Amino acid sequence: MSQKELKYRIALASLKGMTAALAEQLIDRLGEEERVMTLPASQIASALSLSTQMLNDKARRQAIELAEAEVAFLERSGVKALYFTDEAYPQRLRECEDAPVVLYALGDADLNDGHMVSIVGTRHATSYGEGFIGRLVDDLSKRLPDTTIISGLAYGADITAHREALTHQLPTVAVLAHGLTTIYPAAHRNVAARIVKEGGALVTEYTSKAPVHRGNFLARNRIVAGMSDALIVAESAARGGALVTARIAASYDRDVFAVPGRVGDPYSEGCNNLIHRQLASLLSSTEQLYSHMNWTPLLAEDAQASLPLVLNDEEQRVVDYLRQNPQATVNAIAIAFNTPIHRMLSLLGDMEYRQIITAIPGSRYAVL
Repeated sequence: MSQKELKYRIALASLKGMTAALAEQLIDRLGEEERVMTLPASQIASALSLSTQMLNDKARRQAIELAEAEVAFLERSGVKALYFTDEAYPQRLRECEDAPVVLYALGDADLNDGHMVSIVGTRHATSYGEGFIGRLVDDLSKRLPDTTIISGLAYGADITAHREALTHQLPTVAVLAHGLTTIYPAAHRNVAARIVKEGGALVTEYTSKAPVHRGNFLARNRIVAGMSDALIVAESAARGGALVTARIAASYDRDVFAVPGRVGDPYSEGCNNLIHRQLASLLSSTEQLYSHMNWTPLLAEDAQASLPLVLNDEEQRVVDYLRQNPQATVNAIAIAFNTPIHRMLSLLGDMEYRQIITAIPGSRYAVL
């Protein structure tokens, strides 16, 4: 692609309100990108039988000036500009009506990997949510290795997802809400550098000079949703960006999952509500994910030999009880074992961490 062609593609993408779907319509009607960006506005209005403010002469002239500077940045930075018609452009995202015209990428991740899983959640992730993300990514790395983990590099669930992907050597993609000359939050610069170095990518729809702006973070969520096959909400309060991302994913016909939490836990309220309102499928294990998505994972023994799970007498009794009394409450279990509630909660928490059992809404437990 010539620098001139790249310049007009970036300029077209820079027009406020421009989407891949609209750009495709304009090019079909007017010809190549250069014509869209240089024809007199009156001629465009006549050809389209409409008047649109985004294509006024001043807006297009400013977009071309910005694009000239951006082409120079791309040449010296190694950042790739993925145009919506490019093969490397994420095809899942391309299906979305509001997909960006250009996606800027730094890194070598395959944005069209076999399985794309987005993990989002609260900035205030608890050990419960972080533990679930860790176990999920660990199992994906062993049993579905052609998986890429997508998130937004934010505090909490996002950064946990990226770190777990790096730990388990899965590629991970961080979708940013600003240009690639900035990393926000700054505390995550080292993780961002590792993502690029270890086969992942940083991607954004914003040019290099675009500042950090509050409104961009919600807009960025549609890319996190659109690039995925499945979107998982690990933890969320009653309100939050993760819930917005879940709604966007559902509107794109993506499969949305939510990890259930204890009733009354403020950072599980959003997930429990999603499940209750049937806006997300309950997810308590990777097996449920594989089954729901009709994915065929490697058998556990083919993926990696593991040590047998050894239970002590007390743990075995709990497992036996839960098999006979599915979804028993913690109170019922404590009464059955004549054990103080605080002691039973400690035991159940340890068993949950070791993936022997799982907590479900209503302070209930089930065997995995």
